[in-house]
Amino acid sequence: MPIRSDDDILGGEPRLAGTRIGVRHVAEMVVDGNTSPAHVADQLDVSLSDVYEALAYYYAHSTEIREFERANETARNRVREQTLHPKDAA
Repeated sequence: MPIRSDDDILGGEPRLAGTRIGVRHVAEMVVDGNTSPAHVADQLDVSLSDVYEALAYYYAHSTEIREFERANETARNRVREQTLHPKDAA
């Protein structure tokens, strides 16, 4: 399954084609979550080769992935600020 990016799906983040499974999400499960690629494939209902393809993309395009991570963190912080400090009703 090739890696694909579309602006209208996952905000343009690279993903496994035909799914909404982002490369970053696969990498988080394997790298950060210390989960085996085989277990991730089983959990996401994709092939093991899809998981390895996502990981290969993740490592080959680490700058691009970090930019998406920063953008998501910024958006999360903005929402958190608005949620924790709602504007006063006028």
